[in-house]
Amino acid sequence: MTNLVQFPGLGLEFEINRVAFSLGGLNVYWYGLIIAGGLLLALIFAFRYAVDFGIDADRLVDVILIGTVCAVICARAYYVVFSPIPYETFWDMINIRNGGIAIYGGVIGAAVFGGLACKWRRLPVLATFDLVSMGFLIGQGIGRWGNFVNQEAFGSNTSLPWGMISEGTRGYLTYWQSELLEQGVLVDPSMPVHPTFLYESLWCAVGFFALWAYMKKRRFNGEIALLYVVWYGAGRFWIEGLRTDSLIIPGIGLRASQVVALASVLAGLALIACGRKKHKEPLEVELPVPGEVLKKARKAAGDAGTVNVHAKRLPARAAHKEFTQALNEMKAADVPGAAEAAEAKKEDGSAPPEASAAAESEEPAQGGAAQAPKAPETGAAQDADGQAPEAPEAPEPAKGRQATGREPNADAGPETAEETAGQAPGEQPKQQ
Repeated sequence: MTNLVQFPGLGLEFEINRVAFSLGGLNVYWYGLIIAGGLLLALIFAFRYAVDFGIDADRLVDVILIGTVCAVICARAYYVVFSPIPYETFWDMINIRNGGIAIYGGVIGAAVFGGLACKWRRLPVLATFDLVSMGFLIGQGIGRWGNFVNQEAFGSNTSLPWGMISEGTRGYLTYWQSELLEQGVLVDPSMPVHPTFLYESLWCAVGFFALWAYMKKRRFNGEIALLYVVWYGAGRFWIEGLRTDSLIIPGIGLRASQVVALASVLAGLALIACGRKKHKEPLEVELPVPGEVLKKARKAAGDAGTVNVHAKRLPARAAHKEFTQALNEMKAADVPGAAEAAEAKKEDGSAPPEASAAAESEEPAQGGAAQAPKAPETGAAQDADGQAPEAPEAPEPAKGRQATGREPNADAGPETAEETAGQAPGEQPKQQ
């Protein structure tokens, strides 16, 4: 479990134990702890900047849980499909304690099932992809150091000063030397190798800070995610060319990650060009309606409907402080219509005006719902002089339609309201 890792050109060497500690005979590996640490930092970043992308952090929790679990499953499945190692039992296929997951499978799984989870939790899919893709770079940049502890994901021989050698590299290259030669890769197990895990870690770190700097300048939702695809794909394409443990596509002999990376870069560039051509105006972000505001709205509406809640909008280039301040103002503000609803219930028990909550309704309210005209009360009301007011001139009823004697109300359809509109105050309805 212990590896002596040397960097002869730099005069450095490290003795590394793969096992961090043991609990009741169960070994806890550094690889898992490092992956967990990368995931934790990615979550901290995502929850902090969720509001800048118009995402409700509470709902994001469900999306991340589903996306993470499905990403691990798909990462393992991707590895099993393309791995040259034969798996004899189903347990061997699902046992990841001995390693064997592929990042592209994880990204694909997170995108597919995370996108479905966004639909379920009513989060903006493309904006969520923008935020999560930056978290990917954090997790990948840190997680690659788990490969260093395991002495895996390294490259072919090199004479560069930072070349690395260990018992792990020597044993692996000796075992696979003949097969690598068939692929045209000549290796010497006694020579240092490229620390490709380090290359990818640095590439992801640079990509994260570059996207973070560009985050406020994005033109459309989904642009950050596409830039991630292009950046990571470009780096993975050349790094994969240095590695000796690449997964090969059966039948054609091409490296799976290089094919996927190249296709991702080309598709990403094309979509970015189309998106920038279509979206020339600065992007505006609609803030998520806080859960406590929605609860107030439902309470104010009672059984009659929902109260209109107006979500604030800010330009994407606004500072993070402005987004958090606007969100806090939404939380502190009274729900529009709450006072009116309470007064209406107190006076005559009427239902509050029906509208839509911006974050919950299927269609936004357009100036409030129209109400049918209220029928005059039976018996002529008197004015200040004691005289009955003159009845307003009623429109002629539609041809071929007879009055029904039904009183119109807020729930009545257009036909009922039209039939009773021509009935004068105090006039008895005609019997059919």
